Formats: sequence, C-alpha cells, structure tokens
Amino acid sequence: MNRCPACGTKYGDDAKFCTRDGSKLIAMAAVPGDAAGAAPSRSPSTATPPRGTAHGRGEAHAPVTPTNLVGRDLDGRYLIEKKVGEGGMSFVYLATDIATKEPYAIKVLSHALSHDQNAMQRLKREASLGMRLAHPNVCHIIRMGETQDGLVYVVMPFVSGEILSDRNNRLGTLPLAEVSRFVTQIAAGLHVAHELKIVHRDLKPENIMICKSEDVAERAVVMDFGLAKERRADAELQKLTATGIILGTPEFMSPEQLRGKPLDPRTDIYSLALMTYEMLTGKLPFSGRTQQEMMIARLRNEPVPLRQARPDLELPEVVEKVLAKAMQRNPDDRYTTAPEFASAISAASGRKSGEGSSVGRLGRLFGR
Repeated sequence: MNRCPACGTKYGDDAKFCTRDGSKLIAMAAVPGDAAGAAPSRSPSTATPPRGTAHGRGEAHAPVTPTNLVGRDLDGRYLIEKKVGEGGMSFVYLATDIATKEPYAIKVLSHALSHDQNAMQRLKREASLGMRLAHPNVCHIIRMGETQDGLVYVVMPFVSGEILSDRNNRLGTLPLAEVSRFVTQIAAGLHVAHELKIVHRDLKPENIMICKSEDVAERAVVMDFGLAKERRADAELQKLTATGIILGTPEFMSPEQLRGKPLDPRTDIYSLALMTYEMLTGKLPFSGRTQQEMMIARLRNEPVPLRQARPDLELPEVVEKVLAKAMQRNPDDRYTTAPEFASAISAASGRKSGEGSSVGRLGRLFGR
C-alpha cells in the first residue's frame, strides 16, 4: 500500500500521486536496510540458469529470450550478471565485459519491438546519433548489436547511484540550491541531445540518476535517450484519452505530447519544469480525481502556483515566475533552450537578497 504524506489517504501499489492534492505517494512500509537507488550487486543471482550464450547454446528446455539472460554470455563478449530493470519494450541487465571486466548496462529489446521494422529503423538511426552523446550528464549509447538469435541489444555505461524519483520519495522536497544544480546538469545533457535533433520524449524522475563522480560531488545523469519509445504512442495516447483509457502514467508529458503533436526540445523543457516543481514541493502542479483528469488539467488549466502549493517553504517569487514560463501550454511561450531555463532557475535561486542584477536578468529571460 502507498499513502499520501499530506492528507494520509491510502492507495494501492500501482498509484503514484494523490488524486486529492497531487502529492507524490510514499510506501507505507519500507524494507529495512534497502537503500534507495543503491547500485545492484555485480555478483550473479543465486538462481541463475546454467551458463550458456545468447546464441541459443544453453539448455534445450530454456530457449533464449530477452527475459532469461542472467548467467549467459551475450555474443561471447558480455557476461549477463543481473536484471536491474524492465519496461514494456525492453529489459535492462548489468553485464561485465569478459575481456576487460568493465561493467556495462545492456538493454535488450522485446521481440515485439525488435520485429517491428519501422521501429528498428528509427532505433538504429537514434543509436547512431546516441553514440555521439558522450557527456558527463548523459548515459549515452556505446553500441547497438544483434545476436544470431535475433535479440537486439544496446550497450551503455553502467551508472550507479540513486534514482531521482527515489530521492524525491525519500526526502519529500529538495533544497532549492540542490534543485538548481541538478536542473543545470540535466539541461546540459539535454542540450547536447537537442543540438543533435534528439528529443528525449520521456523525461521524468525515474530517468534521472543521481551519482557521485570522482570528485565526490553529486551529478545528475539523464538516462534512456530515445530507446524503446514509439512516436506512434503519442497519437495513440490521444485516442485512448478521448475514450477514457490512458496509456501508462504520463505525469510528466507536455500538452503537445498528450495531443499527439510534433515534438521539439521545448517538450523536454516542459517536463523538466514539472520535475523541478516536484523536487521543490513534493507535488505536481496539476491535480484530479483520476489520472485522466490530471492529464486534461494539463491541457486546459493553469498550474497551481509554486508558493501556493507549499507556502510553508517560503520559496522565492522569482522561482515561481521562472517555472510558470517554462510550464506554458503553448511551446512558443516557454524558454527556447534547456540551458536558458536552467540559467533562469540558477539566477532565481542563487541570490536570496533579490539583487537588482539578478532581477533584471530574469526579467529579460521571462520576456515580460
């Protein structure tokens, strides 16, 4: 069971946000000693199948599939150690390069996706671009391959740390200075992708890893660029929404994405603004009795002002104005680049005294 930290309402395990006030739900009972976002062990599971290969040379009664790769070697190069995540279109494993002993994250695509020729052509194009996304704030694609069995996989650096959604749930709200730092880092990673004409399209706290670099300073890393996402799903979402059925839990989708419109970098800026709002308040700026109502609210209503959502935190008015601009329904009214939004947040949060130079610069950024 999950519960709302604000009003105490209880929900099932599938619920993520309170339909009364939009607060992020928290688990009613946490497992003792289970550190949020802790990096998975590199040792294989005790219940691993007999070691074989992903070429089908394992046991006859256990055909190789995207779901049973633990303990096998992929293409004779990567030893699959442990499954660390899964989604509707892919499975993510921790693997070790047999030759170098370096850890990697390997995303194996589902058969349904790998057999979709149009989807695979797009994924191959995005993978070729993704290999150019090497940046400290992006988990980029190293290579894309296919086994003799037809398993399509993508190799990425293994990034350990705490998932941003876990930190949000654990702490409730994050300090403004920390939020500003994370936004700046996320925006830097997004900008590299946007310059290559890559739009993330699924930016949310679950796709941000907070990790420590060699200098011990924390940094935010954007995960899951362009993989296992169907552009068609946006139009499908529009149809499903019209009939009262939703696809997934799209709390961070932009209005144009909900409508199935063409997307550009400003859709990621909108999603980043929602994430910023949630980090600061522990809530989302739109509420409703159902997820469908929350989606419709994003299409029709204005967001709840930041300081109205959490008057107890005494957040600066200028931060509220920055977020209001970034969350405009019309993309033309938002910031045009992710660094521009990040700069506005940084300027708003870095000077508590509201110095004239900061206010003047923010006024230009608002375009008001």
